[in-house]
Amino acid sequence: MFSKVLVANRGEIAVRVMRTCRELGVATVAVYSDVDRHSMHVRLADEAWALGGRTAAESYLNTDAILGVARRSGADALHPGYGFFSENAEFARAVSEAGVVYVGPPPDAMALMGDKISSRRTAIVAGLTVVPGTSSPVESEDEVVAFGDEHGWPVAVKAAYGGGGRGMRVVLDAAAVHVGLDAARRESHAYFGRDEVYLERYLARPRHVEVQVFADSQGGAVWLGERDCSCQRRHQKLVEESPSPGLPDDVRQAMGEAAVALARACGYVNAGTVEFLYEDGAWYFLEMNARLQVEHPVTEMVCGRDLVAEQLRVAAGEPLSIDQESIERRGHAIECRLNAEDPAGGRFIPSPGTITRLSYPGGYGVRVDAGYASGDTVSQHYDNLLAKVLAWGHDREEARQRLIRALKETVVAGVTTNVAAHLAILEHPDFVNGEHSTSWVDERLDLSAILPVGGGGGGEVGRTAPLPRDVDVEVEGRRYQVRVWTPDDTVPSGPVTPKARARRHGPGGAEVAGPGQVPAPMQGTIVEVLVSVGDQVEAGKSVCVLEAMKMENLVSADRAGTVVELRVSPGDTVGAGDVVVVIG
Repeated sequence: MFSKVLVANRGEIAVRVMRTCRELGVATVAVYSDVDRHSMHVRLADEAWALGGRTAAESYLNTDAILGVARRSGADALHPGYGFFSENAEFARAVSEAGVVYVGPPPDAMALMGDKISSRRTAIVAGLTVVPGTSSPVESEDEVVAFGDEHGWPVAVKAAYGGGGRGMRVVLDAAAVHVGLDAARRESHAYFGRDEVYLERYLARPRHVEVQVFADSQGGAVWLGERDCSCQRRHQKLVEESPSPGLPDDVRQAMGEAAVALARACGYVNAGTVEFLYEDGAWYFLEMNARLQVEHPVTEMVCGRDLVAEQLRVAAGEPLSIDQESIERRGHAIECRLNAEDPAGGRFIPSPGTITRLSYPGGYGVRVDAGYASGDTVSQHYDNLLAKVLAWGHDREEARQRLIRALKETVVAGVTTNVAAHLAILEHPDFVNGEHSTSWVDERLDLSAILPVGGGGGGEVGRTAPLPRDVDVEVEGRRYQVRVWTPDDTVPSGPVTPKARARRHGPGGAEVAGPGQVPAPMQGTIVEVLVSVGDQVEAGKSVCVLEAMKMENLVSADRAGTVVELRVSPGDTVGAGDVVVVIG
């Protein structure tokens, strides 16, 4: 086993990995950006090192900085978590070449499966049926139009080197190709560092079923059951469960065997997930995620196995501790992703800010994997996942009722969460009866009764320094904590620039509001302005694209008229309520 593991991630997955390492007697190394200096994963680690920067590109996607920490800290293994570099073969290869064990699949297998195009080809060779799609990256809008005309609309534009719904856009018709293609490329680059995309026929109402596989370097390979991830909004999973309700046993078995066959075909080692779409009795290979999934605790609760511990053992060269016959799946587990976002009216607006109060649920059969505690700040620069709340039961109904109870016990103040939306899902007759699909949340779930919650989403605010207080300092990049005594003071969150003041109050500084003033719905960064001064716009037309917590959002005009003023440019940071465009 390893002596020291560098966890090249943040949030709840970093905390999750560190806890298992501690149980195994393995020391942990955290890395952090300037924004994450006080984060939970930093506090939990045995030692922490600064990467610098605020954005993902400046920190958690900075290969040189991470490898530098690995060298200076003396880590003999690196766990990538999920997201960021977790499916980047070049990064995995660089880690191995630096003499550090990468806790994940071999770079060649990762490249084969991480490239969604080559993974489709490999799946076909292994005997799996795939969703109709392209066999090479898309280079032009004309290719998207031609594919849609041939296979039918809508078309899914997907990141070739991503997963988890990031970098994916559904294009309804030829007129929407330009916006959809650009958005998929931007989001893919922002989240995975690459912007290649490919196309698939979009299935309207399938079930999303994924199979957890595990393989070792001695040739052993198993599948540990399946998870149903059909409750999604904008292709982002909200609720996951195992086993998949209503899935015929013969289909479940066939999916599991196909997933193992694919793992063997690509020389896979360590944990992976093979995803399928199931519709009208037919099932199709979708993709393989060459990493640990966000929803892996669902499988752990049903199978009674610590998948992170298994990852570390396999990465250390040990054989799997299980074989197919020894895997016993018991009961039912359901997971909800607790996000910092306001689901009022079904909008799910990101809600960054400082958590002033946080109380997680407990009790028999309840598990919480958290990345935040009271007093922590949720930044606009990263994913807004606060924690995962899970419940186990002897059957699905017991698990469902237990999870409802757990969610109602959850208390969060300072930021708004999506708990109300989860309760609406869990209590809906369609979910109770297992009659939902990947489009169900967007198309059928009525969230209009959920009202905005005050007090959340205020952005990153300053904090009052107590006297005395503990202060984090960095010496040659390594984090230490010292106690100092200082006058009581308030640390500002940053200067208010004239441009920012103009966006909110107008050139004269007086607060303005009313028809024609198009405000930003949330804190974020402007990635594209879609109109120019003098353009005629209709009510509802998108005027700019705003990125918040790694998700792009279209900001729309509230009335028809002429664009008379643009108050933002690409790259500008705005706050909730800041005026971005003025329409006369």
